[in-house]
Amino acid sequence: MNTERVTITLGDATFQLQEQHDLNWIHELGHVFCVFDEQDSGNISFGFNINGTRRFLKYAGARPLEYKGMPEDAAKRLSAAVAVYQKLEHPHLIKLVDHFATRDGYAALFEWFDGENLHPHWVFPPPSKYEHPDSPFFKYRQLSVGQRLSSLEVIFGFHVHVESKGMVAVDFYDGSILYDFHNHQTKICDIDFYRQVPAINDIGEQFWGAARSKSPEEYTLGAPIDARTNVFTMGAIAFGLLGGEMDRSYEKWEAGDRLHQVALRAVSHERSKRYNSIAEFKQAWDEASQA
Repeated sequence: MNTERVTITLGDATFQLQEQHDLNWIHELGHVFCVFDEQDSGNISFGFNINGTRRFLKYAGARPLEYKGMPEDAAKRLSAAVAVYQKLEHPHLIKLVDHFATRDGYAALFEWFDGENLHPHWVFPPPSKYEHPDSPFFKYRQLSVGQRLSSLEVIFGFHVHVESKGMVAVDFYDGSILYDFHNHQTKICDIDFYRQVPAINDIGEQFWGAARSKSPEEYTLGAPIDARTNVFTMGAIAFGLLGGEMDRSYEKWEAGDRLHQVALRAVSHERSKRYNSIAEFKQAWDEASQA
């Protein structure tokens, strides 16, 4: 892998790539005010102003420092992801407003949401993610249980929608969650890898996702990736936002025994013991919330 670094400045943002890449076309869109350049997916993203309106641009085709693959593969993935955002359009999903090929890659343009990512590893890598007072994840965990339950309602509701569209979530984790601490709103982002059913693990142990939210089948080549997989993911997210993350003991849980039991069943290692669908899981969750 190329170990050299090239420094690039666009508007107010300065960042580094593994090699030179022409991004001057972005100036034609508007004024860049921030960059998100430390992703390992091959994407590099920008916040910029277009005549006073803020937008979020995701671009693939360059070589970000953390990316070990081929730029053209990242561009193909982003291009394919456009159809996912279009099919799963929803009030709780960041809204795609445009997409286009460039000379060297592909770009997707979204509405700007003034929220903070719950896994900003480039600024607050663990353990500061869990401890630093400015960490979005730390701040989120200081919210009331009720506020976090409302946020999970958004997350679970969106994935019931995903399920209804005949799709499954892939690579959903706390880094896919944005939270606006001023207006207490939650949005979902980065659904690029969501798939149409039926789907299987075609990668093996390195299947997309974070260890803290991956199911056993997401480590097994050829295993089905389906509704029960996503039930596990939702349960794992609940433990991340209300409990001890991978420590799923009741001692670390903040939302009462009934919800703890629902979440525990969701993350059963035996698929047959989980809820059959996210809709079924959410119904059990809602009933436990109201009990």
